[in-house]
Amino acid sequence: MKAQQRYDELQTERQVFLDVAHECSQLTLPYLISRDNDYSTAHKRLYTPWQSVGAKSVVTLASKLMLALLPPQTSFFKLQVRDDKFGEDLDPQIRSELDMSFSKMERMVMDKINGSNDRVVVHQAVKHLIVGGNSLIFMGKEGLKNYPLNRFVVNRDGNGNVIEIVTKELISRQVLGLPTPDTTKPNSVSAGGGLQGSTGSNPFDQDVEVYTYVKLDKSNGRWTWYQEAEGKQLPDSRSTAPKNASPWLVLRFNTFDGEAYGRGRVEEFLGDLKSLEGLSQAMVEGSAAAAKVVFLVSPSSTTKPQTLAKAGNGAIIQGRPDDVQVVQVGKTADFKTAAEMINTLSQRIQDAFMVLNIRQSERTTAEEVRLTQLELEQQLGGLFSLLTVEFLKPYLDRTLMVLQRSGQLPKLPKGIVSPTIVAGVNALGRGQDRESLIQFITTIATTMGPEAIQKYVNPDEYIKRLATAQGIDILNLVKSMSEVQGEMQKAQQAVTQNELVKQAGQFASAPMMDPSKNPQAQEMMNGIAGQGAAQADPNAQG
Repeated sequence: MKAQQRYDELQTERQVFLDVAHECSQLTLPYLISRDNDYSTAHKRLYTPWQSVGAKSVVTLASKLMLALLPPQTSFFKLQVRDDKFGEDLDPQIRSELDMSFSKMERMVMDKINGSNDRVVVHQAVKHLIVGGNSLIFMGKEGLKNYPLNRFVVNRDGNGNVIEIVTKELISRQVLGLPTPDTTKPNSVSAGGGLQGSTGSNPFDQDVEVYTYVKLDKSNGRWTWYQEAEGKQLPDSRSTAPKNASPWLVLRFNTFDGEAYGRGRVEEFLGDLKSLEGLSQAMVEGSAAAAKVVFLVSPSSTTKPQTLAKAGNGAIIQGRPDDVQVVQVGKTADFKTAAEMINTLSQRIQDAFMVLNIRQSERTTAEEVRLTQLELEQQLGGLFSLLTVEFLKPYLDRTLMVLQRSGQLPKLPKGIVSPTIVAGVNALGRGQDRESLIQFITTIATTMGPEAIQKYVNPDEYIKRLATAQGIDILNLVKSMSEVQGEMQKAQQAVTQNELVKQAGQFASAPMMDPSKNPQAQEMMNGIAGQGAAQADPNAQG
């Protein structure tokens, strides 16, 4: 089947979602999603919204989601050996060495991601998810590439799994190496105003539609794809990939049963955005009309309009005040009602998109700001659930496979080492554990006193749980209980020895220890020294 034919068949189902996504984009970021037949070569003027609340909300939420999915400070995944493998196949004593090796591999993967443009493309894809609900990411050799909703179609099975993907893009003939058409003959496509029409008189400036057809081969369980232009398959464009490490990531924001495409966050609050857009336009136009100053002069007045217009500031002219009036709109009460409604809608939209609004007052405490941030983080849990499954896991599997094939990472044994996602929902769970631990210790110290913590709480276990909740590796960072007890024992021995030496010095200065006066003084000194050595080191021989 031709890729173009399959694209035309599948775009009928996509049209409803594309229309809603285009409407959502006009009220937030107009440049983000366009119609299927709108191309950048047209250079048309975009719609300008009357308010900026939608744009600010989308950018803020996209930044929070991107930083939570791919945190720049820490790794978003963790390599670890399955717990059931210890004791049977692996010695539990080597767990520390394995954790150190896995930590080094995690840093190598994160260095690879930090040196690429992945975060830029992911941030752009997240904005498409928030506005349009759909996005397609291709993990190529040169980095990630994002496809908006008007550039791809998708087909899913009954369980929601992707089985077909068709993309469409415009690429120059010169880049593809296609033969230049004869410009002296009429081109039926360009004459009809089609998408393959010439953008200028230069034939090298012509762009052609390139379709990429991606399909899951059920016979061998692998993804296969090829590119097609002008009804012909491009040479060297066919490629394959394993099922669990596909470079094509079809992302959705919200899913509904029976729908091949997702729905965005903006669509859920489209009514508030439409109302805010209409009220903002009315307020701007009404404020412009109210700000216009027009003087009315009575026709029967002796004051001439020219005299009034030419009069400077502070000038004195002849006339009566009743003959001159100022046009007033008289809609102050109506403007106040509209302004209050605008504030209400803006607050609702900002709360929905998790824009942090700190209460401005003299008594705003740091605890209030922390609780506000914690509430926003807890609201992100529902948004992370689908992105963790459809983006982070396939993205990590593909990245690990590419690095292992290139020899930059050693191959991990299957069934023993499993990569685990620690960002997204799992990161929020760890944050909740951290808050619970801190609150638990604070409550004990407040109600029972600091002495109760030393008496009832195991500090070693508390430090381990707190480090785990914050995602910190405590290997060679926190001392074990055996090390702490050994250092305490050495310190106690040093104090005991110093005390005995001090006592021996005081005893030696006594008159009874003078050898000239007491012949048995030397034997007593040797006995005291031997006793001190025995107390300092009980295992030493006398």
